[in-house]
Amino acid sequence: MPQQSAPHPTDLVVFGGTGDLSMRKLLPSLYLLDRDGHLDGGTRVVAVSRDGLTDADFRDKAAAAVRGHHAVRIAEPDVLHRFLGRLHHVTVDVGGDPFGWDDLTAVLEPGRDRVFYLAVPPMISGPICRGLADAGLVTPCSRVVMEKPLGRDLASSQAVNDAVGEVFDESRIYRIDHYLGKETVQNLLVLRFANVFLEPLWNSRWIDHVQITAAETVGVGGRRGYYDTSGAMRDMVQNHLLQLLCLTAMEPPASYDRDAVRDEKLKVLQSLRPLTGDRVAEDTVRGQYGRGAVQGTEVLGYLDEPGGPATSDTETFVALRAEVANWRWAGVPFYLRTGKRMQHSRSEIVIRFREVPHTIFPGTDMPGPGSLVIRLQPDEGIHLTMLAKTPGAGALRLRPVPLELSFADTFADRAPEAYERLLTDVLAGDPTLFMRRDEVEAAWRWVDPVIEAWNGLSTTPETYPAGSAGPAGAHRLIGRTGRTWHEEERPR
Repeated sequence: MPQQSAPHPTDLVVFGGTGDLSMRKLLPSLYLLDRDGHLDGGTRVVAVSRDGLTDADFRDKAAAAVRGHHAVRIAEPDVLHRFLGRLHHVTVDVGGDPFGWDDLTAVLEPGRDRVFYLAVPPMISGPICRGLADAGLVTPCSRVVMEKPLGRDLASSQAVNDAVGEVFDESRIYRIDHYLGKETVQNLLVLRFANVFLEPLWNSRWIDHVQITAAETVGVGGRRGYYDTSGAMRDMVQNHLLQLLCLTAMEPPASYDRDAVRDEKLKVLQSLRPLTGDRVAEDTVRGQYGRGAVQGTEVLGYLDEPGGPATSDTETFVALRAEVANWRWAGVPFYLRTGKRMQHSRSEIVIRFREVPHTIFPGTDMPGPGSLVIRLQPDEGIHLTMLAKTPGAGALRLRPVPLELSFADTFADRAPEAYERLLTDVLAGDPTLFMRRDEVEAAWRWVDPVIEAWNGLSTTPETYPAGSAGPAGAHRLIGRTGRTWHEEERPR
């Protein structure tokens, strides 16, 4: 899946262009694309905010953001000069008495592709799109990029999508999930569908269960106010984890194109067995981090974080058991978990294979079945565990041994970051790695009943110490059937 250059000179207009996302992710990624030759020579970046900056002011901020990014290390002077020359700033207020649209019109050049990136809260996506339409800035080839969260539930998500859809056709709307831009996630499709030995094993006959984990050592920090309106279920499960589940469980698409892949992901979401009623209490666990130590540093509990009330039922950890009710996966549980202030930061997909149907080594201590671990971060790679004989005379002894593929060790080229890949695809007009509206709504239809059931329960999230492996309930959830969570076993 090679990167493509944008086919035409493009004006990339970033609403919220001086905000955190733009400074931490978008501008450094665009610099790296420029450095590596993936931006058309005429492509420009127009930041839109209410900050009243001049072009020179914005370029100074952008230069600092680029130089401070971990993947840049040392900004090459010639490249940085060229990149900063692409940048412009326009002050636009889309609030009660909007102004600045004429200034934006004056900056944009006719005959160019236009990409409008909405790095803003979702509730103002509709007004921005309406303002673009009223100003005559939406051309037949214009595209719009939307960041999560796309609402708090199905109804609010539909309202946001309806408002944007009044201006942009569905084929021109790119709903971004940065997990889908990770190299290892894209390699999951290659691993499954380009290696003949794996696909015959990718079903309920040979796979016992699947684990999908996204754990972070960081807390909510200054986002406590936002997080109290969201929680881990909306912030991580509804989008990131369900997208990873889709890519793991989907049927082979007819081709790798914009709709074939997304059609198959949608079928997985539609096949998820609903979690309702008593099953919510039985098959889900909520947690909230308390005070503790992360990597030797004492940290606050969630309720002590600034910006929120002294009491809150907001979950910072979720573990759940999901089932894909189709022929391929019947009877195979998918265990999903995500949490903040965990012991380690890591995202991974674990395929745990079944025991051999008959052992020819009676009397030996069988260490357990093999597993395939797709590590998304850190140390991206693929880790296959199989059984081998321990060298030596005497009794036959078996032990697990790894077959390891480290992306960093195997590929000399720097792996692009997720936003680099996704921005390249937006500029090239390729929506394959972006979510379609029906995908987003199918995910909400599955998640909403869980949140509604939680709201009706008398129980509160289980407290777990910061720096731990999460609440004890998560271990009971998977342990009911004699299974355990996969933890990092490789020596560091």
